[in-house]
Amino acid sequence: MNLTTEFTRIFGVKYPIVQAGMAGSTTPELVATVSNSGGLGTIGAGYFTAEKLEDEITAVQELTDLPFAVNLFVPGGQLYIPENVEKMQAWLKPYRRALDLEEPVVNIDEQQKFNDAIDIIIEKGVPVVSFTFGIPDAEVIEKLKARNIKVIGTATSVEEAIANEQAGMDVVVAQGSEAGGHRGAFTESDNGQTPMIGTMSLVPQVVDHVNIPVIASGGIMDGRGLTASMALGAQGVQLGTAFLTTDESGASNLYKNAIENSIETDTVVTKVFSGKPARGIKNAFIEEMNEYNDEIPDYPIQNQLTNPIRKKAAKEGKEEWTHLWSGQSPRLARAIAAATLVENIIKESSDLIK
Repeated sequence: MNLTTEFTRIFGVKYPIVQAGMAGSTTPELVATVSNSGGLGTIGAGYFTAEKLEDEITAVQELTDLPFAVNLFVPGGQLYIPENVEKMQAWLKPYRRALDLEEPVVNIDEQQKFNDAIDIIIEKGVPVVSFTFGIPDAEVIEKLKARNIKVIGTATSVEEAIANEQAGMDVVVAQGSEAGGHRGAFTESDNGQTPMIGTMSLVPQVVDHVNIPVIASGGIMDGRGLTASMALGAQGVQLGTAFLTTDESGASNLYKNAIENSIETDTVVTKVFSGKPARGIKNAFIEEMNEYNDEIPDYPIQNQLTNPIRKKAAKEGKEEWTHLWSGQSPRLARAIAAATLVENIIKESSDLIK
């Protein structure tokens, strides 16, 4: 098995390893270290303002001249239902009171932020853009490709992967249900559920139905995951949780400790923090919110309503009231330098395929 793949050739990287664009947890140091170690580092820009994005790109470009990516959230068609928002504000009031917080003002400006981000990416000469939560308009993809910027899509089913290929994506990430945090799902079944296919099942089925390179994602933490994924036909792997516990990660010590002290049965998929399904370590906030009988506001509305609570709780060391996104393999998490993690993955994989 050769670790030089179609993905590494197209993207100009040494190893078939992508660091996931974990919004809120990436740092320029993490992104640049992964790229300098031979992988593809990714800026998690999902929540960034235009100014923040520009600063992060500049910081990464000062630390590496190798390829890196920016990950963006594709704007959705969320509904603002005042009654739902008012009920949720009332439910969250005890948390705000305990943390001495004001009630936040909801601001739905996803589309404008997305458009600004695309312009900045082009202006700054970012080589790769990856997308989560859907596929951008054909005009956006054409605009990026006209500047020779590579585009990566995300899929949680064969149907979503085919849609990504038809839209012109250079690569598609096949993201299994084991993945931590928000997944890239953008379709729902008749009962309103997003696809929940495991990585081992999803990857070979996607590989059989698209012609573009497939990157496996979801629960992959080491060289065994890389080797298994490539045996299933993937051209590389994307890791998120594995990089969260590295030295360069932007995750707090509270967050890192929670992952390192968790086991595979501790994570659940929940909409209570953001309005979109995300996998994280179960805690009191999730359990208490499960008692909420009304409709949870759509993403990004719910995300904005709970964000100040989560931030302040994390700052004060209250892990029971903040999100702790994690994939299903926390026992495999390692508190090491990001460069060492990449090195270990390659060595472990090479030892397996000798």
